[in-house]
Amino acid sequence: MNMAPNFKDADGFYEQLLDAHAGLDERASALLNAKLILVMANQIGDPALLTACIAAAKAAD
Repeated sequence: MNMAPNFKDADGFYEQLLDAHAGLDERASALLNAKLILVMANQIGDPALLTACIAAAKAAD
């Protein structure tokens, strides 16, 4: 699993993410995050890598 920064435009992505959440209430924002996670997980596809990503996210502070 690649833990080194790998964004070509991290600031641009973050701005898009914030824009996508603009105007959403807490429930709608959480739903958008859940959908985004599932879409990205589908792009990754590898169950072992997804498990490693979950573990890394849980361990991150």
